[in-house]
Amino acid sequence: MSKRAIGACELCARRNVEITIHHLTPKEVGGTFLPTAQLCIPCHKQIHSLYTNDELGARLNSIEELRKDEKIHAFIKWIRKQPPTKLVKTKKSHERRKKR
Repeated sequence: MSKRAIGACELCARRNVEITIHHLTPKEVGGTFLPTAQLCIPCHKQIHSLYTNDELGARLNSIEELRKDEKIHAFIKWIRKQPPTKLVKTKKSHERRKKR
């Protein structure tokens, strides 16, 4: 499979969206050969704007854990209602900006 294709997002469940491969445990923290998920671009960008790689590797390394997390819950609820072609801008969360 190429890096991007058309399919269903495993996080928001929208169909006919451009998807990318997301390492559930970031490669940076040892997830190179661990499970991946197919995510639409907006969901993938939102995850990386809200969480550090350390957070993702330590406690948010499954679709189920991501869906349960309160920081991304409202985004998932919103994006599910958007058309597959919707382009979404993301900004780092205030918490992520402070960690620099």
